[in-house]
Amino acid sequence: MILKAEHISKSFGSNKVLKDISFQLDTSTITGIVGENGSGKSILMEIIVGIRKPNNGNVNRNGRIGYCPQRALLFPHLTVQEHFRYFSIAYGINNELAYELSEELLKHFNFKKYEHEKIKNLSGGTQQKLNLSIALIKKPDLLILDEPYNGFDWDTYQKFWNYSAKLRNQGCAILIVSHLLSDKEKLDHIYNLENGILE
Repeated sequence: MILKAEHISKSFGSNKVLKDISFQLDTSTITGIVGENGSGKSILMEIIVGIRKPNNGNVNRNGRIGYCPQRALLFPHLTVQEHFRYFSIAYGINNELAYELSEELLKHFNFKKYEHEKIKNLSGGTQQKLNLSIALIKKPDLLILDEPYNGFDWDTYQKFWNYSAKLRNQGCAILIVSHLLSDKEKLDHIYNLENGILE
């Protein structure tokens, strides 16, 4: 068991966004949570990774966590390669391994030609490739992805699923949160979040 969420509730004033949510993730699985915009998916993800506190309930996590938020947390005046170096240092990854991992991700997601380009000059799709790659550079045991393929072209979308399958085979648990999951056969389990309830 990589993740166990028990009886999570979250309210903002009188608005009950999440109501007594419980679920768990096991190793080598890909799980999806779907729900309309505004259903509380991102709030739930922020609670799971520890950015937000629930009003009630608790979350138990095991292993390294990689988190790809819906909005890319990037620095506009840094280059792609500078982002890899910055986050590698923050994660405690040594220079040699960080270089190997960044090269692998740059080539796999086909954006190596932009490695010396500043973020402010990149398209939204390329920024999202970097956003995802930063989550992957930790070699996580649990990968949490909030609307991960917004802005991806078809080739990158396919590469995303290929990489996800590779991670699952290595024992990683992956949680994908989206308002739309078209490739449902690629997932082991899908939950629906509606009216604050996860089913």
